Amino acid sequence: MAGTPQYIRNLNENLIMDALITQGSMSRADISRQTGLSKPTVSSAVEHLIERNLVKETGRADNAQGRKATLIQFNEKAYYVCGVDIGATRIRIALSDLSGQITAYAVYPPIVPEKKEEPESESERELESKSKRYPSPEPGLNQFNGEAAAEEMYQTSESSQTCEKSVLHLLYSYVGQLLQENDLQWGDLRCIGFGIPGVVLPGSGQISRIVDPLAGLEQSFSRDALAQAFPCDVILDNDVNLAALGEYRSGAATDSPLFVFFSIGAGTGAGIMVRGQLLHGLSGLTGEVAEMLLEDGRRLEDVLSAEGLMHLAKHYGLETFVRSDIENSSAAGFETPDNLDTSDTSDTLLTPEVIFEAARSGEVQAVEVMKQYSRTIASALRQISTVLAPELIVLGGGIGGNGDVLLPLLRQMAGEQFPVQPKLICSALGERAVVTGAVQVALQQTLQNLQQEALVESR
Repeated sequence: MAGTPQYIRNLNENLIMDALITQGSMSRADISRQTGLSKPTVSSAVEHLIERNLVKETGRADNAQGRKATLIQFNEKAYYVCGVDIGATRIRIALSDLSGQITAYAVYPPIVPEKKEEPESESERELESKSKRYPSPEPGLNQFNGEAAAEEMYQTSESSQTCEKSVLHLLYSYVGQLLQENDLQWGDLRCIGFGIPGVVLPGSGQISRIVDPLAGLEQSFSRDALAQAFPCDVILDNDVNLAALGEYRSGAATDSPLFVFFSIGAGTGAGIMVRGQLLHGLSGLTGEVAEMLLEDGRRLEDVLSAEGLMHLAKHYGLETFVRSDIENSSAAGFETPDNLDTSDTSDTLLTPEVIFEAARSGEVQAVEVMKQYSRTIASALRQISTVLAPELIVLGGGIGGNGDVLLPLLRQMAGEQFPVQPKLICSALGERAVVTGAVQVALQQTLQNLQQEALVESR
């Protein structure tokens, strides 16, 4: 059945808006030539788009015919979108206008306080009572009232319902703070893309599994819960999938027809893109390489995660080296952090960052740790490469991003062992990969909604 005149007009408006988004500013005459629409049709449609604040006049310039004409431009500031990376150790949030360019970025404390082992002695219990649940934020970390709010959430979450409300309130506060800092209101925000380190069921938006630091919060981060908490559209996807999209749109894998984003951090996962489309698979499980089994029966994630790396480093005696190095530095008169207890036998001294720095400095044990660790990565990448034959594999995540250490080892192993030889590179976006992808899905949804709304209104 033929559409109404208004419906046809809005189809024309969408065509014009697409042309302005892809081609940039044009005169009305140039729009007519570009779209094939008549000049009167273009003039009428442009006026209505101006009324909707979706396009604007931007002055006069020479058109394609060399005559002075008023230029029409897509109004990138009409609305904003947001990307949120719900990480295990940090919450990263980015704002973008309708151009897709990130205009604001902030890092906040994590949702869940650090879990600590139950103190064994009276002195340990006394120390525990005086300590904060959060580690000190890194320089530049936007604290807002995040620590206090998260502490309150932790103390008051006696029921799952209370916990869910507290978690969502904290996320809402973080986004609201960033909006306020950029002179924006909730009404300016059309959509938020959320990246979560877990498996998201494509149909329902429920989370079937999540990394250990966020275990128990699956319902709080479900799509329905987020939709009820925020006054705008929401999209939820796996964080590694969104990181892959971010790298495809504006990072290391721009326009790659088939590539894999391999992330190693608190967990392990892969995002797979084919001709610009993310693969989700049955129950959203595509790329869940964490469940791959090694020859000794261990899960890949148990070996490659931050916890697995530290376990390997301890096996090679690296913790003893680190402690000795600190003690020697102190004896030589170099300052050590005031809060560093070198008598502590816990994990406080040994972190992935310390391990990589030791490897960079050429410490023998650390180098051996990296060689063994890289063998496990190479084993996983070999299987992925054999099945998918991607032209490109991008390493990312808090651990995978250490390409200066890992890539030389992996490239050598790939050359010797891989039947397929994909190019191995490191993420170009780093810690912003997930929020960049989250912004992109929010932007795509917003542009579709703006066009669809006009068509629905004209029916």
